[in-house]
Amino acid sequence: MKKFIIPLMLMLSVPAFSQISVGTPAQENNKWTFGGGIGLGFGSNSAFYLQASPRVGYRLTNDLEAGVMGSVSWQTSDFYRSTMFGAGPFANYYFARSFYVGANLQHYFINYKDKYYDYKFNEEETALYLGGGYMQRIGGNSFMQIGLMYNVLWKENSSVFSSGLIPNIGFVIGM
Repeated sequence: MKKFIIPLMLMLSVPAFSQISVGTPAQENNKWTFGGGIGLGFGSNSAFYLQASPRVGYRLTNDLEAGVMGSVSWQTSDFYRSTMFGAGPFANYYFARSFYVGANLQHYFINYKDKYYDYKFNEEETALYLGGGYMQRIGGNSFMQIGLMYNVLWKENSSVFSSGLIPNIGFVIGM
């Protein structure tokens, strides 16, 4: 039995050792990126705000990334309750590995209820955010993004948003 097992182990170990590469290590070619942001807020009149915006991207080149982003937020207070869902494509161009400019088209579905007047409405709104910001490496291939975006489709008297200017902080893994 020993005469059978030892030659068998030697034959199986030769192919295992032949898989070791010699020279420079191969770089990882994963072009997928993942990330997003979360938000939490409190205010007067028992106001509470919770928001999450996951994203999945693909690096078309070392400096250009495109993908899909989603958004969900929930707000409540003594006077109102609101739920909002959004989704759409985005593109970011990175330069000097520390800065980026980007565009993000989001289509939102909004459900709002005024508790004081017992008034409800459902609405849809599209937003096109253009802007940019700064990226800080936080380890390995992970970055924190800090930026400012402006909704170029925002109209003061007809939008559900109070402003077209949106500060953002998010995280990206896979850059």
